[in-house]
Parts: sequence; C-alpha cells; structure tokens
Amino acid sequence: MKPLVSIIMGSTSDLAVMEGAAKVLDELQIPFEMNALSAHRTPEKVEHFARSASGRGIRVIIAGAGMAAHLPGVIAAMTPIPVIGVPIKASLDGLDALLAIVQMPPGIPVATVAINGATNAGILAAQILAVANSDVSQRVINYKENLKEKIIKANQSLAEVKYEYKV
Repeated sequence: MKPLVSIIMGSTSDLAVMEGAAKVLDELQIPFEMNALSAHRTPEKVEHFARSASGRGIRVIIAGAGMAAHLPGVIAAMTPIPVIGVPIKASLDGLDALLAIVQMPPGIPVATVAINGATNAGILAAQILAVANSDVSQRVINYKENLKEKIIKANQSLAEVKYEYKV
C-alpha cells in the first residue's frame, strides 16, 4: 500500500488528538502515513517532506500544530497538495493555534477544522479523495449514513430515560 494521506504533527504529544484522523482514515480504508515534524525544530525535514509529498503519491496532508502553529502553513507554502490544518489545544485554549492556521496570506490556503478537530480533518481528507474515487465516495456516504443511524438510536434511547416531570 502507498499512502494517499499524510498526517503530520508538530510533536508526538499531539498524537492523542491526531489519532482521530487516523481512526477515520483506517475505518474508511484509506492508506495513510504519520510523522512528527516541527516547523521550528526540524525546518529542513519539513521542507523536504512538503516538496516531495506529491511525487510520493500523497494527495492530502493533515497537519496538526499547537501554539504558534506554523506547520500547516509552512507545508502549504511548499506544496500544491491540499493541506488541512488541525489547531491543537496547547495554550490559550487553542485559540492561538486556530488563529495562526486560519489567517493565511492570499495564495497559501489551509483548510482549517475545529480546535482538536482531527476526526473532521480525516473525514474532509476522505471527501477530497472521493471526488476522483467512487469507492472512497461510497465509503464516505456509508460512514455518514452510519452517523445518522447512531443519532436515531441515541434518540430512541433518550426516549426511555425517565424523569418525574418529563412528558
């Protein structure tokens, strides 16, 4: 298998959040890779990764970072591949990371999900791939149908919860 999606995090301490993307991609049967690269501590490795990703067959990059959160933008500046930024809640309730990722200059877009929203980043990566892959598209459709079923079942269970004044 060759990876289609690359999950990058600034530090392995981000794994607890970023595994949300990994779990979704795994469930949707989309090959991916995971690496820790720091825009500040290993800038040469980040540059090599970003410039070589397309040639290695990577089609979407999910990059998570906290605090200054430069990793997604730095990668986006050096690759034509879509980059999805995941702001990690490390300080200032993650608002610093969110603002750093979402405030990119014209010409360097980074799609951005919610703070600690790696699961949605995985789903978005799958949806991007689904545009050109009917098998992935069907798996995304099925995934979303399952979400609908979970809510229907949850609501049925909620109807069984008893309170004295619940009507």
